[in-house]
Amino acid sequence: MASSEITLEAVPSIGDISPEDWDACANPGKTFNEKACNGHGAGTSSAPPGDSLGLSRPAYNPFVSHAFLSAAEKSGSATIRTGWGPRHLVAKLDGRVAGVVPCYLKSHSQGEYVFDRGWADAYERAGGRYYPKLQVSVPFTPATGPRLLVRDGVDRERITDALASGLVALCGVSKASSVHVTFAREDEWKLLAEHGFLQRTDQQFHWHNEGFTSFDDFLATLNSRHRKSIKRERRDALAAGITIHWLTGKDITEDAWDAFFEFYMETGSRKWGRPYLTREFFSLIGETMSEDVLLVMARRNNRWIAGAINFIGSDTLFGRNWGAVEHHPFLHFEVCYYQAIDFAIRHGLKHVEAGAQGEHKIARGYLPRTTHSAHFIADPGLRRAIDDYLKRERAYVAEAGRELAELGPFRKGGDEAP
Repeated sequence: MASSEITLEAVPSIGDISPEDWDACANPGKTFNEKACNGHGAGTSSAPPGDSLGLSRPAYNPFVSHAFLSAAEKSGSATIRTGWGPRHLVAKLDGRVAGVVPCYLKSHSQGEYVFDRGWADAYERAGGRYYPKLQVSVPFTPATGPRLLVRDGVDRERITDALASGLVALCGVSKASSVHVTFAREDEWKLLAEHGFLQRTDQQFHWHNEGFTSFDDFLATLNSRHRKSIKRERRDALAAGITIHWLTGKDITEDAWDAFFEFYMETGSRKWGRPYLTREFFSLIGETMSEDVLLVMARRNNRWIAGAINFIGSDTLFGRNWGAVEHHPFLHFEVCYYQAIDFAIRHGLKHVEAGAQGEHKIARGYLPRTTHSAHFIADPGLRRAIDDYLKRERAYVAEAGRELAELGPFRKGGDEAP
């Protein structure tokens, strides 16, 4: 019996694909609106011990959901005007959507967190044209997740191969120099290598839940110096009469979004010059996926002064943006790192991913983890040069990871018990 026909097309808006079809590929097996989080209220007392998000369910990644990507486009954050022109790849099997890839035609290398500006400069000095390029990623979001998204109930291997081959074809049709699949899962990274993509690695710092029942349980695994340091930092962070609040679901009001956006703009303007996300983006995710959002907000003298936005997956809390209008010692660590750990423990989450870079996270229990990206380079000469560079870079990343892991704060065999 002949195989059913697979057709591929690139669409200029995620709005051209129904939420039902996209999410059936992005997060297959998820029953929508089932994953409510009960972590409302103030600080570490906001959720009862043992509360669980249902880790037996299939893994859910909020960033590849239709709601998140649609908010990025509808809000004007990821559009042609900002250099993120949607070119989402769609595979259909007998006319039905069977697989999708979040893909953008880019005119720059900003907002990606996997840095290729040096490649672009070298190619352009040699007379080449590096832009446009194709970027397979979640805009402005350095979080590992699936990139070749396939619906349940189809031949996954066949559809995945079609999507990988389709990206190479789309590179030619778009007259792009390259395709960059960033923060991919390791299995996708290996598959893309079979399709001619070069392999790149980097590092982030993640926290892992070893079955802790409280923050004190986590502290007990640390050596004395780091345990005392964290206790002191947490105490000093709140010394100025600051209280910490967890907001999620209906607790996140437009007033809270207004305050957080002020924090985001203040910090983003200093770090990047122009923050990537618009105010409308936050209202849209508040309307469509507020149960997947955790705002950790700091309050002093009856006003919000700092906050961090996190997204809740089925087994991972993803830390994203932080900002403040008042600056207090250690408040950043408390809001971004310690509260995230506390929330993950109370809700049975296995991991906290705290975003890109930051070796200072090691002393706070976040250890190095390898991230993966894959790169198809159309020009043979540029491809050879990058391939040679990446071989050396991968070796360096692996060795650096081993050395950094040795700096972790956890008790060794001969260390004292708490």
